[in-house]
Amino acid sequence: MHRVVITGLGVISALGLNLSEFWNSLEQGKSGIRPLPTFEQGPIRFRNAASIAGYDKDAHFPDKNVALMDRAAQLAVVAAREAVTHAGVQWTDELRSSAAIVTGCCMGGRAVEEVGYWEMFHHGKPRVNPLTIPLSMESAGASHISIDFGIQGPTYTVSTACSSSAHAIGQAFWMVRSGAVPIALAGGSEAPLFFGGLKAWEAMRVVSTDTCRPFSADRTGMVLGEGGAMMVLETLDGALARGAKPIVELVGFGMSSDASHMTQPSPEGAGRAMRAALKDAKLNPEEIGYVNAHGTATEANDRVESAAIRLVFGEYADHGLAISSTKSMHAHTFGAAGAVEAVVTALALEKGVLPPTINFNKVDPACGLDVIPNEARAKKVDVALSNSFAFGGLNAVLAFKAYR
Repeated sequence: MHRVVITGLGVISALGLNLSEFWNSLEQGKSGIRPLPTFEQGPIRFRNAASIAGYDKDAHFPDKNVALMDRAAQLAVVAAREAVTHAGVQWTDELRSSAAIVTGCCMGGRAVEEVGYWEMFHHGKPRVNPLTIPLSMESAGASHISIDFGIQGPTYTVSTACSSSAHAIGQAFWMVRSGAVPIALAGGSEAPLFFGGLKAWEAMRVVSTDTCRPFSADRTGMVLGEGGAMMVLETLDGALARGAKPIVELVGFGMSSDASHMTQPSPEGAGRAMRAALKDAKLNPEEIGYVNAHGTATEANDRVESAAIRLVFGEYADHGLAISSTKSMHAHTFGAAGAVEAVVTALALEKGVLPPTINFNKVDPACGLDVIPNEARAKKVDVALSNSFAFGGLNAVLAFKAYR
């Protein structure tokens, strides 16, 4: 069994076009939530989302091949390129043939499908774009990363709703740890800010009409966001042998299913995933210094996640454990959420700064944990968890350890 380290990070989100901008926004408690554009198809009940400002696809994909890439796939490749550059990976034929790519995505290129259907149903067009299928596949991001770098090893996509990219990173971690592959690119992407997707979430009545206030008593729901995040995972021995500097160590991964309800989360199910991650990492609950919470700012999620944390951590949950939901800043990026928040957690350990839960106004007695309200906290932490809990009761938790 190999020790596994993260040597490269890449991210693009409403908080910035690259890793540096992303971290600066987190540290400053800056919100990426901004007004939605108007849609020709009709109005949207909620006003805001976390869209990526200033993204220019032509700056990243200047050739005609971009016609084969929807926005979600583009974000995956942009993040992967930054992660590989950050890690300083030098590709050889041998490494390309054995490296793995595992991505998470739950909506993929549905925006492309929507355009085609709108043209057919409303404008009488007889057919859709002939590239609709390759553009709309959830696995398109993984394929385009493979093509971009010439990687020929195991390449696939996990789709478990909002836990997708956490499951992807966890599976890549196990592959590297076991020796099945020497190095892996893992993460996820999502581009859900299209009319039909927004209307579907509007119908569920869980989206805030203004902003995202996780764990605050006056929270009014989640905010939707887009983004992509990727990590380079490799064995510690391999990283040191090539002179790479580890950012953080990935030490555990846990999964569970609530087996109870499609939309109502279970504290027991979430707790099982956290315990599984701790067991996999051979850690005691009291060793965890920070939890990056799933923290969607819905009434049910925040209450249930708080209960799950108390089930796992006992009295320590109220006396020493710091948690925060960075969805208050980058919003809920669905299939990309686990990866975006894994990057947050890795950076928090590396830099000794715990990002805040912004927009926090009032303690909810049903939650009541230390949620690092409104301002980042300078604190060196040795071990942290990143929680991802999805609709359908599909849970994934990653455990990271500072590399000193």
